[in-house]
Formats: sequence, C-alpha cells, structure tokens
Amino acid sequence: MAATSPETRASAPAVASQARTSHPDRGPAAALGFLGDLLEDVVVQHRSEVRADTDTPCVIRRRRGGSAANAAVAAAGVLGPGRVRFFGQVGQDGPGDRLLGELAAAGVQPCVYRGGRSGTVVVLLGAGGERTMLTDRGACADFASFTPAWLEDLAMLHVAGYSLLSEPSRSVACEMIGAVRGAGGAVSVDACSVGAIRDTGIDAFRSTLTDIGAEVLLCDAGEAALLAATGGHRRLADLVIVKDGARPTRLYGGGFDGEPVTPPSLGDVPDTTGAGDAFAGGLLAARLTGSAWPEATAAGQATAAAHLRSLMVPDENAQLSQRF
Repeated sequence: MAATSPETRASAPAVASQARTSHPDRGPAAALGFLGDLLEDVVVQHRSEVRADTDTPCVIRRRRGGSAANAAVAAAGVLGPGRVRFFGQVGQDGPGDRLLGELAAAGVQPCVYRGGRSGTVVVLLGAGGERTMLTDRGACADFASFTPAWLEDLAMLHVAGYSLLSEPSRSVACEMIGAVRGAGGAVSVDACSVGAIRDTGIDAFRSTLTDIGAEVLLCDAGEAALLAATGGHRRLADLVIVKDGARPTRLYGGGFDGEPVTPPSLGDVPDTTGAGDAFAGGLLAARLTGSAWPEATAAGQATAAAHLRSLMVPDENAQLSQRF
C-alpha cells in the first residue's frame, strides 16, 4: 500500500455525516489507522547549562519519532501485526528508508507517499524533565493525497493535530475523515501541541475540531486549558480525555464529568518523550478490542508507563557519552 508521488488538493471537502458507533470494532480484521508524521527525534539531555561558543556535555539519542507513528507502533504492540496502518508522507532519502523499515518491523503497515526530505525534531531535555522541541517536519508537512484502498476495513482513524493546522495536510485529513465516516468508522484527534496551536490560531483550530466532531479528543492539561476543551467538550468532541502527567487522567462527555483514572506510579522520569503517543496507541487498541473508555484509558496509561520504563534503562552509548 505504498505510493510514490502525491497529487495536490486545492481545498478540503466537507466532512461527511457524523455517524456514531458505540464501539469501533467491526470484526476481528478491523484496523486502526494513524495519520500524521514519521520523522527522526534527536533527544539531547544536557549535563549542565547550555554554554554559548563552547562545548556542553550531553547525552544524545536518535529515535523514530512523530506523534502518529509512535502511537501506531504502540497500538501494534497491543494488537499485533496486520491491524495497524500509518498514513503520511516520508522523505525520499536514506533516513526515510530507515524510518519506514522500523515502522514495518514494529508491525505497522506504512501507507505513504515518498518525496522531499525526512523531518527531524530536536528535543532538549532539561534537568527537571521539561522538553523544548525544535521542529522541522520536512516532508511530513507536504502530505497532500491518499489512496482510497488505504482505508478499507478501517474501524477508527486517529489524526494527529499537526495534520489539521495547515495546508495541504488539513485538506487531505478532512477528506480521509469523510471517507472513514462514510464507511461507518470513527475518528479520534490528538491536539498535539500548545505552541503549534497558538502559532496557527486557537479559534481556527477550535473551529476545525467543531467541524470534524470527533468521537474522542485527546489533550494534555495545557492543551485542554488553551482550547477550553473540558468546558465546551460537546462542541469539540463527544468525549474529551485530558492527560496530566503523573496526575489522574480525566474523562469529560459521553456520560463522564471529569472522572479520574490514576496512572501507575513511576517516580522521577527524566525523559517523557513519546509517552502521550504511547498512551494514545494503547488506549485506541484497547477500545478496538471492546474495552469501555475508563478501562481503555487505564490500558493507555499502562502502555505509556511501559514506554517510559524502556527510556529509563541506560544504554551503552549513553554511558560512553557521559565520560565526556
């Protein structure tokens, strides 16, 4: 299901009728699809304050990144191969080849166009675990077309918010949402980034979410506050799920009024990169298999905790870097 040259879409079509399903599962072959970015994360953990015009000791790790791609891998870890697809555009270069190979090895079926150069996000980790992200989406931002066969048997399409912020990806995302809805599938959206939403306009993003009317909207506490998502959840999505780090995740809408689901305790976590993506993948995979939303939320938390534990295991390269 790979293609090589995207077509250009001039404008977004109207989103199709907003059919609802109590569960997205349409049988044992039903699939989850994740629309968004696949790129490289360069995670920099500095050992002291960054010093201008000289060296700063740090540990640097390279990982597969992109919110949608990370969530797809997490979902495939729960559902197994053959039930998870990734949609997007990836650079026609060596890093793109490697990233697609890693995705396929994790059990995710890449449904992509190739073109341009692969994107990179540099993640600067502070001493308290805070993250500063320097983002170059590269080819990911140029996604402009899809192949209808990609969406066959898709029970739910999960859309990373980055894909809804600018053209051409916004238009094709809305077209894919309409196709999935027309076939009886469900839609979820991850807000993704306070900074990106502010840059492109809070009101514009809220308007896009209102037009989509997703079954579920995932936010962290900062994104929820920015969008006033919990106060107006019925306008933005049927159900809003608000993550808040080590504090309880809360559910709003769909019969819930801020009900908490407490995540596992992990202690100090120096690197939280990708935890929210792992949560989304685990949550949606559990929902696909029939879990109610609170149980699916707990499953997402468990998946995120497993991801964080994997980042806490020191590797040989990190130990070598620390000698500098």
